[in-house]
Amino acid sequence: MELKHTTISCPHCGHHMHIELDYSNGDQDYFEDCPNCCNPVHLTLHLDEERRKLDINVMSDDEQFY
Repeated sequence: MELKHTTISCPHCGHHMHIELDYSNGDQDYFEDCPNCCNPVHLTLHLDEERRKLDINVMSDDEQFY
């Protein structure tokens, strides 16, 4: 298991969240609740093996696409 600890900001309230990322399963798409405002935070992980880089995208999941 490959773990990375990082801090993100909640897109709803701005509260800092300490999260643990398990990137041993490659690309992932999941939700975690903010401990401050209890709103869902949408996280997407992309492991770029060629550059040995982990990309993390944090969204509120209430964005509208047109």
